[in-house]
Amino acid sequence: MPVTSLPDWIAEFARPGNTWYLKRLSANDTLANGAHQAGPYFPKELLFDVVPGLHERGAPNPRSRIRVWVDSHPEAREVTAIWYNNRLRGGTRDETRITGWGGGASALLDPDSTGALAAFVFEECGARDGAPSLHVWVCQGYEDEVFEDLVGPVDPGKSVVWRPGTASGLFSPDTPPFSCALSREELPAAWLADFPKAAEIVHKTVELRPLRRESPDDRLLRRRRCEFELFQSVERAREEPRIAEGFRSIDDFLTLAQTILQRRKSRSGRSLELHAREILLEEGLVEGRDFDHGARSEGEKKPDFLFPSAAAYRDPAWPVARLRMLAAKTTARDRWRQVLNEADRLPTKHLLTLQEGVSHNQFAEMEAAGLRLVVPSTLMSKYPEAVRPRLMSFERFIAEVRGLA
Repeated sequence: MPVTSLPDWIAEFARPGNTWYLKRLSANDTLANGAHQAGPYFPKELLFDVVPGLHERGAPNPRSRIRVWVDSHPEAREVTAIWYNNRLRGGTRDETRITGWGGGASALLDPDSTGALAAFVFEECGARDGAPSLHVWVCQGYEDEVFEDLVGPVDPGKSVVWRPGTASGLFSPDTPPFSCALSREELPAAWLADFPKAAEIVHKTVELRPLRRESPDDRLLRRRRCEFELFQSVERAREEPRIAEGFRSIDDFLTLAQTILQRRKSRSGRSLELHAREILLEEGLVEGRDFDHGARSEGEKKPDFLFPSAAAYRDPAWPVARLRMLAAKTTARDRWRQVLNEADRLPTKHLLTLQEGVSHNQFAEMEAAGLRLVVPSTLMSKYPEAVRPRLMSFERFIAEVRGLA
């Protein structure tokens, strides 16, 4: 049982001076793929900032003790932050790790925590003996939605650093710029007047990154990264001047912050399916003949994609073996069950996801329920070795549905 309720936990630690680091746990972070990593990955710059004494260039592999409370389960232990820095002395290693989480007994390393959103809060004031303190919450069920209402979407493979009380935290200043980031002058003028719809940003992304010679899997991942950078460019161009002007009241600030966060959630919710639709079209599938996007299956149920069409799906004479449905969700943990009720005729449902791994138990449960995971090929190595042969790449899925009509 948690030591406190989630709202109370957030209220306790959302204080100016604390540093939050949020990420979705990959199979490399947990013990799901047997890689036996030291634990969740933390950026070196972050640990240098929040762990006093770790950035000692003159010392070989400096380390600091950290007192940790995993308040969501609960656990309490002492871990060690280490800077492996032998590159400074002719070696090859230059990375930071936090070790000593307790192996499989820890909720953080439990294989079934793969895909869960974890919030790490480094407190400004550590223990009296000088050791930094860290509080952790590993989400269960739909608790991640509470955090995403606070900091915006946290996609697999990405992280959010948030420092409560700072307006700049809205724009994740710790994220380095990438090549799809555009200046205010490079953005379409209409986007500065009215924030573009998700489909407009996706279309611009395709223009910036055609990538037609790359596989559908690589195209999907590279465009997703590009689109996020482009979205942030628009966000900065429109909102940073308003923040620089200051606010007349806390309510004015909170109104703007809520608008920004809700817009981010809306983008994240539709991004993957819109990119998938673009690639289906580029691969020669014709909408209305080879697939339907957002059409009804039964009643008010609307899968993301039906193949070859909604009309074929609703035709009782059409063979079930020549029907497919595809849902698109960036994360599969907990949300995969929503897919099971989207197309009653089909015993097997397909789910396109960017989640970086699942545990053996999670995968067995999905298979037993008739769910087939569609995963970009470059992410498959993040899944347990025994699971990988039963995953389907996006390219392979497209090849399978090509002839259904």
